[in-house]
Amino acid sequence: MADFGMVDKCSDAALQIRRDIIDMTYATGNTGAHLGGSLSMAEMLSALYVGRLRYNNENTEWEERDRVILSKGHAALALYPAMVQAGILEREQLDEFKKNGSLLSGHPSLNGLRGIEFASGSLGQGLSLGVGVCLALKRKNNDKSRVFVFMGDGECDEGSVWEAAASASHFGLNRLVAIIDTNGIQYDGETDAVLNMSPMGEKWKSFGWDVIELDGHNVEALIDAYDMKNDKPFVIIAKTVKGKGISYMENNWRFHNSRLSKMQYEQAIEELETIL
Repeated sequence: MADFGMVDKCSDAALQIRRDIIDMTYATGNTGAHLGGSLSMAEMLSALYVGRLRYNNENTEWEERDRVILSKGHAALALYPAMVQAGILEREQLDEFKKNGSLLSGHPSLNGLRGIEFASGSLGQGLSLGVGVCLALKRKNNDKSRVFVFMGDGECDEGSVWEAAASASHFGLNRLVAIIDTNGIQYDGETDAVLNMSPMGEKWKSFGWDVIELDGHNVEALIDAYDMKNDKPFVIIAKTVKGKGISYMENNWRFHNSRLSKMQYEQAIEELETIL
């Protein structure tokens, strides 16, 4: 069970991640950013990066480190602030998000940025990458590292996801953890309307995975899930709210990818400051 001190630390980090998401988006001006699906991931990223990630800031090539793959790469807007909370990036670096020449691009890129090991953003590819990384670790007899793959529920429409799921089970990759941000909304609309994949948990079980379904905004539940030991590949189906934390963004598809006016920005900051 996660201790209360760690739960509080991760919860505070999630709130700061949301504040950073709003600040970074507003700073992009007319460019905007992927707000909704980044805000929904704050707790699942803080619970990992602050609570449970095996990473050595003094030795970024440490063989026993965990690997993180942000398959839903458009949520880099949430990933970078989480890395700040873990001490991997410096807070000042967030000011460079999406600027010309910046290492903090709209999707994770292999451009030398500390803590980013995998480029991503082409949906449906991250789990296959995770399978390959796990196979490599297994052949090196590395039973310490885990591979965490963050995905979106809309991303699970992709057939490549299920090819990777079958492969992970076939090869017995019990160090592979998939976390699905199940916020119910994708770019084209509600996920059930675009392509109904329910019941999601039963589908993963049928592919030979261990499955847990939980509240993706419950830090304690997330930490406990990250602590689970499994004999099979493991998927966490995290039920979340798109745009979580900002009243006018919650469950609003218009903020899947959007810019912020001055009034919208000020309202968002005011709402977050009542919690921070």
